[in-house]
Amino acid sequence: MKFANTTFRRAAVSAAAVMAAAFSLSAQSEDFNTGKYMEIQSMILRTLESQYVDTLQLDGLLHKGINAMLSGLDPYTVFIPEENEDDLDLMTTATYGGVGALIQKTPQGYIIIAEPYENSAAVKAGLHPGDTVVAIEGVDTRELTADQCSGRMRGRPGTELNMTIVRGRGGDTAEVSLTRERIHVSDVVYYGFLDDSTGYIQIGGFTVDGSKDVRRAFEALKADGRMSRLVLDLRGNGGGLMNEAVNIVSLFVPQGTLVVSAKGKHPASDFQYNTETPPVDTLIPLMVMVNSASASSSEIVAGALQDMDRAVIAGMRTYGKGLVQTIRPVGYGTSLKLTTAKYYTPSGRCVQAIDYSHRNEDGSVGYVPDSLKKEFRTRLGRTVYDGGGITPDIEVEPQTYSRPIISLIYSNILSDYAIRYYNTHDSIASPGEFFLSDGEYADFVKFAAQKEFDVRTEARIEMEGVIEAAEREGLCDNLEGLVEEMEELLDRISLTKEEFLLANKPVVKALLEDEIVLKFYLRCGGAESALRHDRQIARALELWDGNMPGECGKKPAGGQ
Repeated sequence: MKFANTTFRRAAVSAAAVMAAAFSLSAQSEDFNTGKYMEIQSMILRTLESQYVDTLQLDGLLHKGINAMLSGLDPYTVFIPEENEDDLDLMTTATYGGVGALIQKTPQGYIIIAEPYENSAAVKAGLHPGDTVVAIEGVDTRELTADQCSGRMRGRPGTELNMTIVRGRGGDTAEVSLTRERIHVSDVVYYGFLDDSTGYIQIGGFTVDGSKDVRRAFEALKADGRMSRLVLDLRGNGGGLMNEAVNIVSLFVPQGTLVVSAKGKHPASDFQYNTETPPVDTLIPLMVMVNSASASSSEIVAGALQDMDRAVIAGMRTYGKGLVQTIRPVGYGTSLKLTTAKYYTPSGRCVQAIDYSHRNEDGSVGYVPDSLKKEFRTRLGRTVYDGGGITPDIEVEPQTYSRPIISLIYSNILSDYAIRYYNTHDSIASPGEFFLSDGEYADFVKFAAQKEFDVRTEARIEMEGVIEAAEREGLCDNLEGLVEEMEELLDRISLTKEEFLLANKPVVKALLEDEIVLKFYLRCGGAESALRHDRQIARALELWDGNMPGECGKKPAGGQ
């Protein structure tokens, strides 16, 4: 028996040695291959530099090579060159040095101030929507692209910027000197009441100290005394800093609650975030609004509150980004934003789309068959699933817009008319009470009808496609009568710009009112105005009885 055990031990040691040797050889083989291809790449570059027939920009060539290499990975692993340092700062903190305003090019080639940010250097310097920037530091803006103008406006906080402005109101020319500031875009877009008892906070991102903005908004609503339930709106929120998402969740759950965990290839990438501060309110009923553009940190908040049965999730399934990115310096002022881990909600779900190479047109997670989904349980035992995004408890379709209306929006016609309106009116009613008269809308119709936008409906485009296909395939001669009938039908389903704008007056008028309010009351006012026409949130409120799913109204363990 002793002999047998000794033999077994020798065999085990021998097998272990073989496995260790194989592992060592495998590691050496990987290292060799890596070194081999790095040497080959270096040889190729030296050969190109010395022998290629034309002059090469090696920096550009290397950038293309790096980007091509990373393109085969997930969509979020990207190279950040030294010249994009400001973009990196904005990406991580939502702050930058500059004027603090959105700008757009005019048909004449100048730059106009389209929307100043609240409390920005632009506002302090007296810049208004519709002011034309004709020169920046003496350089005619007609000679610059919009990006070049934006780059010249940005700079180190505390430095001076000089611009020549033609006022939208009055047309006077003025020399404006302002001091660039560290611009911070608040995470809270708007907060207020949807009705007599429903508080509302729209969260636009997750940046440094953004959770403090949310806390202040919540405390202000609570201090009002009317709020008996709260809506957190994360629609369109693409995410940001994970710790800020955890801090927002911590406002509504007991201290020490697990919010999110992550696991990566390297142990240093693993982490677990629990709430570290006492909550503000663990009992107020919550509803979190999400859509297909709610991603990353938005999904952490929605997923955690759903797993804890702390909130009703309403809207549409979220984007499906459950990957953690880390920014690493890689030398010479450059950085690499790379995916280092996947994150998991408290129930163990990973909201990352199983196959992120096949997504919907908007980039959100596509169809996930039931066979690929796994079941998980919330704190109160409800079934939730992984496979991609957070599936709402209350599914509510968003309002959709026709093709011509989308064309109207993206052609800046609404914004252009809103600036014209701003320049001819000293003031308007408050965001919740401003409406255009029928005469003013008729004036807009005349204005828009002279502009270029695609008024063709989906029906017309489909019909045009059928006729074009018939012509390509030589069927028109044989189907002459039918083609004539189809062309007659095409005329019947076509509208002039004026006819379209009048037929769609309720929708277009509402969008135009929101745009005008945005010019007068900036981002906060624009968001408040848009809520008046928000059918999705109105329907979600109808379906929400103010209680949590599962064991409705049950007090969370340790709740206050």
